Amino acid sequence: MTLRPNRRAFLMGATAAVAASALTFRPKRALAATTLTLGHGAAPGNPRTVAAQAFADMVAERTAGEVVINVAGSEQLGSDVSMLTSMRTGALDLTANSQGAASGLVPEIAALGLPFLFRDAAQAHQVLEGPIGAALAEKFAGVGLIALDWWDNGIRHTTNSQKSIETPADFGGLKIRTPADPVTVDIFQTLGAATQQVPFGELYIALQQGVVDGQENPLANIASAKLFEVNRFITLTGHQWQSTPFLMSRFAEGKVTPEQLEIIKATAKEAGVLQRKLMADADGTLLAEFKANADLVVNEPDRTPFQEATAGVIDKYRGESYGEFVDQVVDAAGAS
Repeated sequence: MTLRPNRRAFLMGATAAVAASALTFRPKRALAATTLTLGHGAAPGNPRTVAAQAFADMVAERTAGEVVINVAGSEQLGSDVSMLTSMRTGALDLTANSQGAASGLVPEIAALGLPFLFRDAAQAHQVLEGPIGAALAEKFAGVGLIALDWWDNGIRHTTNSQKSIETPADFGGLKIRTPADPVTVDIFQTLGAATQQVPFGELYIALQQGVVDGQENPLANIASAKLFEVNRFITLTGHQWQSTPFLMSRFAEGKVTPEQLEIIKATAKEAGVLQRKLMADADGTLLAEFKANADLVVNEPDRTPFQEATAGVIDKYRGESYGEFVDQVVDAAGAS
């Protein structure tokens, strides 16, 4: 039996958000249409994909067609790392990117992915709505990028083709694909796995061909990329949360009027609300579907041993040059 995840929750949310939007902005004067490009790496049906298109549609409506945003997903414009490079050269205008890739420019953002820091995405977003998010936005501005919003890349879980993961020792001998994120690499190497970086767009084939045994992602990504077809063991490790920084290039800022820029900023926030809702809805829906699929094995181990085994990862990042920021994130998570 092949599982076909129900994406109705994704699409209904997007339709409702666009239909319910009562606030319409208009620039003060008519201008020739400006075309911007938004790149991301998510597959069709993913909350990131749905929200990105909703964002583009709302911007076009609210600027009366004066700003047109072309959306290119599924790594059509390259990996997350290469898209960030394109943003800094002006070749790409916007991206819903990944925390791991972004940490190459702003190392502090990696602190959000410390192991078992957040119990859920709502707690993480609460932290990002405060001084932590403001500090990160300032860091991104320093490398020529505008942080429009913090979208959700979910609480992350592990899949593999070999066995259920019940204890940290079960990771021994497994090859796990991770994104280009230093914290994630450290988590899995600490648990005893070998790690390898594979572009997300190539991950299905890498799993299918046995280049790697497993990977880690939120359930929405596992479903939209159909990774469950080549990894039948799904373990709800919940080992970290990651953001999807939604960024705009400073070059793109110069292509639009101040009024249009304010529309883009406000609409990015509204699309973020939609994206986070779709991610939350997907967790419950997809988990039920995965558990109902007789071809899959879904388990939820006691996380305490995993948390204890990876505690040293937090200590390691406290020793980095941005260790003070790490402490601030840990304190904010504990207070939220």
